Amino acid sequence: MVYLDEFGHIGPFGSKTDAKFKESPVFGLAGYIIPLEEVRRFRTWFYQQKCHLLKFEIDRAGQHPAVWEKKGAALYTVNNVTKYRELRATTNRILNKIQKVGGKTFYVGLRKTHSPEVADANALYHGVLKEALKRLNDFCEHDAPENSRFLLALDEHDQRDQLLTTASMQTYGGETPMRHLIEPPFQIESHRYQTMQTADWLAGLVGRLGAIWAEPEQYPENAVFRTYFEARLNTASVRSGVRTK
Repeated sequence: MVYLDEFGHIGPFGSKTDAKFKESPVFGLAGYIIPLEEVRRFRTWFYQQKCHLLKFEIDRAGQHPAVWEKKGAALYTVNNVTKYRELRATTNRILNKIQKVGGKTFYVGLRKTHSPEVADANALYHGVLKEALKRLNDFCEHDAPENSRFLLALDEHDQRDQLLTTASMQTYGGETPMRHLIEPPFQIESHRYQTMQTADWLAGLVGRLGAIWAEPEQYPENAVFRTYFEARLNTASVRSGVRTK
């Protein structure tokens, strides 16, 4: 089973100080691969970690923690990572747990280079999704146990319906048919699924790393993410990367 969420920003990027196009220099998909038989236990484990780490915020929100979520982009800020040791420890526990149950972290993305005049968000998303599917299929073909297959769940996003339809058609044909993909990618609501919230947290982390990988001079403050998480993430990852050139 594969859970992926978006990282960075799909819109064009001028610079960190641009009046309009300043969100992120990268865009991609990140999350994790986990054996299907481990999903239920992992979901429960992550839920417990979330409730412990963010108890104050959950209590203040007045919602049941099963449907309350903290977005990864809001969680993984320079201030939070620098200030809260427990966040750093929980993050490493998540990376360790994924590997312990036979899983891997996974991410694919790129540095955005098109000017606002020619940038095409749909083409960008489609290109990243196509590359992710190819790499996941290759993982099953060459790296995973024999006869491995995968399902891909993505965070729900109304504007991505047509792209997922295109990906579905690619599953059954095209240049590189996805022979190891059981069903076309599908979308789920992250606030209802602890498994997708895990992917969202990982995407938030990869988004911060991707920014400094792509534009180190513009994002020097993100060096803290490299210090605490880069080596551990790379150890846990398979067939992953952010193209920065």
